[in-house]
Amino acid sequence: MAGGGGTRFWPLSRRELPKQFLNLSGKDILVNETYDRLKQVAAAEDIFVVTNTLYAEKTLAMMEGRVEKSHILAEPAARNTAACIGYAAMEILKKYGDGIMCVMPSDHYIRDVNSYADTVRRGVTLAEEKNGLITIGIRPEYPATGYGYIRNTPVAEEDYRLVEEFVEKPEEETAAFYLAEGCYAWNSGMYIWKASRILDWFQKLLPDIYGYLAAIGNAMGTDRERKVIEEIYPKIPKISIDYGIMERAGGVLMLEGNFGWSDIGSLDALEVLHKKDAKGNVGVGSHIMMDTERTICYSENKLIAVAYVKDLIVVESKDAILICPRQRAQEVKKLVDFLEEQGKSDYL
Repeated sequence: MAGGGGTRFWPLSRRELPKQFLNLSGKDILVNETYDRLKQVAAAEDIFVVTNTLYAEKTLAMMEGRVEKSHILAEPAARNTAACIGYAAMEILKKYGDGIMCVMPSDHYIRDVNSYADTVRRGVTLAEEKNGLITIGIRPEYPATGYGYIRNTPVAEEDYRLVEEFVEKPEEETAAFYLAEGCYAWNSGMYIWKASRILDWFQKLLPDIYGYLAAIGNAMGTDRERKVIEEIYPKIPKISIDYGIMERAGGVLMLEGNFGWSDIGSLDALEVLHKKDAKGNVGVGSHIMMDTERTICYSENKLIAVAYVKDLIVVESKDAILICPRQRAQEVKKLVDFLEEQGKSDYL
């Protein structure tokens, strides 16, 4: 899934170059790193990318021949993750008859790629054996407030767990309680299931969306396909797969992921991708920090010099500078909305 705008990464992420195309680690752009991880568990000809129509050609170019053009599924409108996943499931059903889907966001960091691949392979086997919905939950390392959580219980003599409840991003006190309880996992947003099985759940729980997907599916492989997608897709209700299906479906199974995962959702995640100094600072590009603690500096062009500050994020791009408290990194999206309201769309 690579269709988001990445507004929490402004000013690095822009409408013309959203987050999935950023090289934040210094190794490769996020979508390519995701693709390369998946190559351990799936053949290249079986990997699809779902993105916005605006980014389809750029995706093809930025992925450097990794994925063929027919496997870039272009959404004419952003309709959240349920539509995105349903569209891909219908494509797989029509192209292959059926198949196991491994649904992966394009903006994750994985430290232990081999352990990740082992977990995904186990998920594929489990989806085949149980014909169910499988999610990967991450063992919490600290009381994170930027992630949703999954309450789960062990199943006797099995390596998977039964999902009891999906819960939204908590306040800090609640997150600390979840960590102490020991029966909550971070919701990674990674899913594994048969294409036919998830479409069955669409038909049961989201029949209106299923109707739109079925109409698109009927046009797939015909000369009407693109026209039908462009006419129908914008009508699909916006809803996430978690709200629409995962929180309402019964018998969801969870595999615990312990492979050094992080959702690169906002600028404070840069500390995961780069080493901290002795005072907890992270610096990328030209920077100097004096008597500074727990601060992130990211420079694309100019020198960033900071002194006598704590817990800040400072980002310099070609035409904009962002300064915000580190603990409010998630709220950069609001600033992007404010810029548009103020008529500063040239900077978006």
